[in-house]
Parts: sequence; C-alpha cells; structure tokens
Amino acid sequence: MLGPTASGKSDVALRLAEDLGAEIISVDSMQVYRRMDIGTAKATMEERSRVRHHGIDVVEPSEAFSVAEYQLIGRAIIENSSVPLVIVGGSGLHFRALVDPLRFRPHDTALKAELEELSLEESVARLKAVDEKAGRHLDLSNPRRVTRALEIAALTGETPSSRAVSAEQRSLDAYHPLFPFKAVALDPGPGLEIRVTDRLQSMIEAGLVEEVAGLAAGMGRTARQAVGYKELLPVVAGETSLEDGIDRARRATLALAKRQRTYFRRDPRLKWLTWSDDADERYRSAAAGLRS
Repeated sequence: MLGPTASGKSDVALRLAEDLGAEIISVDSMQVYRRMDIGTAKATMEERSRVRHHGIDVVEPSEAFSVAEYQLIGRAIIENSSVPLVIVGGSGLHFRALVDPLRFRPHDTALKAELEELSLEESVARLKAVDEKAGRHLDLSNPRRVTRALEIAALTGETPSSRAVSAEQRSLDAYHPLFPFKAVALDPGPGLEIRVTDRLQSMIEAGLVEEVAGLAAGMGRTARQAVGYKELLPVVAGETSLEDGIDRARRATLALAKRQRTYFRRDPRLKWLTWSDDADERYRSAAAGLRS
C-alpha cells in the first residue's frame, strides 16, 4: 500500500493487514526514529497492538540511518516471516530497496570529505578522466552526485557508464522484482492541500511543537531534515514565528507529496486507485485492486 503523504494509505493498510492476518512493514525514512511520532504520522500504540509493525522506532534521532541499513533489516523480516506482510509508506527508495535488486555502494567518510574540498569544475574533470561519457548518465551540475560518483569510482572502480549498462541496472530499469508481489497506490486526489493543512493543524494540536522542542537538542543531521521537524526547529529556537513555521511545513509537505507521486508513477507494477473521501470506499478499492 503505497502513495504520497496524506493520501490515507496507513488507515487502509491497517484494515488490510487485519483482514489478511498480516503484519506491516513501514517504508518511511523518518518513522525509523524513536519519539518522532506525531510529525511522522506514526502508527499509534493502539494500532500497533492490533497489527504488528516493523521498520519503526529502530534508532535514536541522533543517529544516521541509511537506506542500506534499512534494507538489511527489512529483507530479514521478509525472509523470516511466517505470515503475510503489507508494505506501507511513501518512500519509493525504501520500497525498492526491499523488493528490487538494489545494491548500495560503500562509503568512506575521509575520502568523501577530501572530495568535497574540490570545486565542481575539479570534480567533473576528475570524473571525466576516468569516465569520459559520465555526463550521459549523471547530472554533472549536481556537486553531490558528482562527488558520490568519484567516491564510488575510487572505492570500487565502477563508473556511471559501467553501472548504466550493468545487469543490475537493466533489471532495475525494467522493474524486475526479487519476488512476486501485488501493489496498489493511493492517488492523493484534488483535495490534498486541504487535507495536508487540516492534518498539520491536528498535529500542532496534538503537541508537534512540543515534540520538536523535546527532540531538538539530540537530533542528528538526517532526522533534522524530516518534513515538519525541519520547518519547526527554527520556531522552537525562537528564530521565526509559529505561523511561519506552519506555513513552511505545509508547503514542504505538498512538495514532498508531489515528488513521491512522480517517483511512484514511474513504477508500472503499481495499480493506482482514485481518491475517495469515503474511508470504506478507499479500503474496498484497495482490496479489489490486490485481488485483481
């Protein structure tokens, strides 16, 4: 059960899991952090008592937690599960890390720091020296991606060009999964902006600002990028008003939903469901989509 934020997928997934006698795996990059509950719309303790959830409350907000680390945990759950599993969330990369032959290359902190000292022009020149056609497969105007390509080339010998023609990449491009599955996605529909605004207000009333304030001092770089938290951190620091923080969070959430929808729309394996204001109708559509 996939789709953009605020599309109502979590409620549908919970009902599906109950009907199937299944457990839930969250594919959400920020629900892995403990105590980041309100702003990530994490399943409540009551909901977790009804259906077992995996992939949430894994690490402290002070820690970095990569997709590669998530992949190890998630695949182990899938391989060892004796019950059906319902994958639910809005992170397309985390979803593909579970179901597709996605391999994450190694990192070297010292090497990365050294490469980040280079100008973009120097980085591009170095990359072209080992891969003359790198620009065909990589945005050479993006410093982060160029640096990462140099790091991978130094550690593995793999270049953007060699990766593009690899069997792994062909499989990923063709959306060939590691195992069979059925997937439905909820389109957020035309009322998304209203729902995002209402949900954000409900989060504020539920104590989101206080949650951010309690976590702020111990949040690492990754956790601080979470939508909602990132925009409210300046509020609790006294750097901007609550009204400004809420407005920034609303706009960031809408932008996130747009990116998520674009990412998922590329996946031909997903059956898209038309939005309905009726929760029962959303559930019936999802159940029918999985049966077809």
